Amino acid sequence: MALNDVLQKIRDEEKRVGRAVGATRLVAVSKVQPLGRVVAVLDDGHRLFGENKVQEAAGKWPDLREKYNDVVLHLIGPLQTNKARQAMELFDVIETIDRPKLARTIARLAEETGHCPRLFVQVNTGEEEQKAGVMPEDVDAFLAECRDLGLRIEGLMCIPPVDEEPSLHFALLAKIAKRNGIEELSMGMSGDFERAVAQGATYVRVGSAIFGDRVYD
Repeated sequence: MALNDVLQKIRDEEKRVGRAVGATRLVAVSKVQPLGRVVAVLDDGHRLFGENKVQEAAGKWPDLREKYNDVVLHLIGPLQTNKARQAMELFDVIETIDRPKLARTIARLAEETGHCPRLFVQVNTGEEEQKAGVMPEDVDAFLAECRDLGLRIEGLMCIPPVDEEPSLHFALLAKIAKRNGIEELSMGMSGDFERAVAQGATYVRVGSAIFGDRVYD
């Protein structure tokens, strides 16, 4: 499956469930992909990309943005507080705010620099110990804490457990977002993005279905 196929499947699912066509945006996840594959997708006209690591993005996107200056870049991997300043310079959206220390760091840097990317909170919908994200029962309080810091949280993000029905987790994320007045939902990946569209995703994060299998050193 390539870029246009994924986009068509998103549009078809939007129509099937009665959502506005174009309500779901596609984040092309370019982590550990060869540069040629990324350029090919850029040359197809796509401009919304996701990266997992600050260091990898720093080595790739500044040069690409000199040619493709309208790229919008999402950080979709965990963020260490010592990389927060660099992440805020590189990324337009940070999807993985997940703890008070990180929120405080971003608030301080935003005040210092006068600049802040769009921010999403990652929710650990599966309550998995090994996975980042705020536990579902703690999200409301964490969002209030972020707002008290002056941070505007625009969206929620989740990564469902691999062995559970993802639609249940997407529905939970949508429920949490609705009661907190949050409109953006980043959910769904290569194997389940159509189910995410059906549950109201405004962003789906798709890598291998666009680029092919990842290439690790």
